[in-house]
Amino acid sequence: MANLTYTRIYADESGTSHFEELSVELDRPHSAPSVPSFQMSAPIEVSLARLSVMPPGFVADWHPAPRRQYSLHLSGELEVEVGDGQVRRLGPGSIVLLEDVSGQGHRTRVIGEEPMVGAFLHLP
Repeated sequence: MANLTYTRIYADESGTSHFEELSVELDRPHSAPSVPSFQMSAPIEVSLARLSVMPPGFVADWHPAPRRQYSLHLSGELEVEVGDGQVRRLGPGSIVLLEDVSGQGHRTRVIGEEPMVGAFLHLP
């Protein structure tokens, strides 16, 4: 059984945001006709999906997430800072669960000359 690791951003009781590493089990073999089997997670219900492009130099100062959502990073690189002072660079293939919907939130900026292309998956 394999696991897929992703980053969670959440706010504690005082409103300070933090990073946390979580993982989901990939225990459901999936196969379609003529396609080799591969591992999948249990279904995750989403209510909406939005594609996004953040240009080079994009900066979003401190803000809470507008809703609980996954952010999938397809290309480009982001630097994200949370309220406890930690800073992380998130590149292509990163998955972030945004749950800091109250409090100080986080700060985001696009690093480098390439736009950050991604998708937001809104959670119910």
